[in-house]
Amino acid sequence: MNAPTRSPEMVPLLPDNAPFNPEQRAWLNGFFAGLVGFDAGTAMPMALAGGDGVAPPSAAELDDGAPWHDPAMPIDERMALAEGKPVARKLMAAMAQQDCGQCGYVCETYAKALAEGAETKLNLCAPGGKDTHRAVKRLMEEVAVGATTSSGPAAAPPVAAPEPAPKPSALPGYSRETPVEATFVSATRLNGEGSAKETLHVVWRLPDGLDYVPGDSFGVFPQNDPALVDAILDALAMPADFPVADKTVRLALIEDYALSPAPDMLFQLVSYITGGDKRRQARELASGGDPFGDAATLDVLAALEHFPGLRVDPEAFLECLEPLQPRLYSISSSPKTTPGELTLTVDVVRYPVGDRTRLGVASTSIADRWRPGDKVKVFVSKAHGFALPADGAIPIVMVGPGTGIAPFRSFLHERVACKAPGDAWLFFGHQREATDFFYRDEFEAMLADARLTRLSTAWSRDAGPKTYVQDRMREAGAELFAWLERGAHVYVCGDAKRMAADVDRALAEIVAAHGGLSAEDAKAYVKRLASAGRYQRDVY
Repeated sequence: MNAPTRSPEMVPLLPDNAPFNPEQRAWLNGFFAGLVGFDAGTAMPMALAGGDGVAPPSAAELDDGAPWHDPAMPIDERMALAEGKPVARKLMAAMAQQDCGQCGYVCETYAKALAEGAETKLNLCAPGGKDTHRAVKRLMEEVAVGATTSSGPAAAPPVAAPEPAPKPSALPGYSRETPVEATFVSATRLNGEGSAKETLHVVWRLPDGLDYVPGDSFGVFPQNDPALVDAILDALAMPADFPVADKTVRLALIEDYALSPAPDMLFQLVSYITGGDKRRQARELASGGDPFGDAATLDVLAALEHFPGLRVDPEAFLECLEPLQPRLYSISSSPKTTPGELTLTVDVVRYPVGDRTRLGVASTSIADRWRPGDKVKVFVSKAHGFALPADGAIPIVMVGPGTGIAPFRSFLHERVACKAPGDAWLFFGHQREATDFFYRDEFEAMLADARLTRLSTAWSRDAGPKTYVQDRMREAGAELFAWLERGAHVYVCGDAKRMAADVDRALAEIVAAHGGLSAEDAKAYVKRLASAGRYQRDVY
């Protein structure tokens, strides 16, 4: 690649405090300038220029509106929309688009941190799973290949690699990097007898100084099921007391490593120590293939069962695993009504795969393994664009089926405590009214004394046709549109790909039908609500 002509008064790319001597600094400035190609006064790393080093992104590229920022959109469609964009935008498109905060960022800032080298962990987007991890890894590999194959001086003096820029420090208790300890108080089942679900009302006692507001989430550091860890150790004939750093391998597997899904690096390791068909199958799994027809459900134990008789060095095995990530839950209480305490509304995850019951690592830590008085590492994740309006007179519409009710219980408790005069309309749905109407007494009491203006419920498994919250919205479409026209804020909490997408469609249909707008104009109306902060979603 021939670098374009540059002004002799070039602005250095390296900051003054970069850890290099003058000769190294001069060489690196020239080297990176040759990679990038920029005019005097402009400094844009090749990675942010779109990966080819031809030109920095235009203003239009930087202000692209992120059309892929939709959690219901499949990743291949998101990546297609980001084609030709700077690598930071491609990285953003690879994320799960939930802005959930589990990674310690939102999607856009995590992508930017990776592109700029301020973050080196590629696997922090837990909701994106393997698809996101693979896409992020591929993009970063492309950037690395582009940097090493671009033209530059024939030889370079030895240079120590600079350390990544440090992340901003966070107050204790408000970041996954700075957790504190909260006390587990209780977990009480909310479902009635005969329900197909197991949903818990979970109470925590907070340490002094840790606070939150409605809309925030609570990060919990879970532990793996010891029985699952023991089964993995048995499959590998690995001694449970093998020392790893300051722990045994068994304790490290319980506390520090994710055991689902099975990571690609595990299959790569297997391919190095097996042969024949097993090597081929392991390589296929490592590249996203499905030789056994069950790749979508493979956890570490199930993966090992496909390759019986493996004997692996414990440290090499651990190096192949991903770190165990905290889990975030929407907070279902208000600090004004329960000071010093915090509550969650948690579905316990248990499901059969073959002859084994798989367990949600955090939800079964809460349900089965933690006892009242136990200390657990936690943090508060501040909400990103999901909060009550500052003016308590503004009407609010809340759509939250199942455990999506959590933040709206928090909202209502807060508004009651503040004596907010604004109207409030709650849409809640679940399987059966008799067994799955969470917090029924609370909401009906609020309705009776007008602290809750309207309550619309939907039950999908009761007699008659299946009814969902979006059906109740359409039935009340005229009144719902009238609320929008007088300034109501709309909130949705729940499943991103199904419920939230269905609610989004229903809202646009209501606007079209009762606002006299075309389908295209109705979508633009809903988009303007979101841009104005009047349509907010907490999805997962």
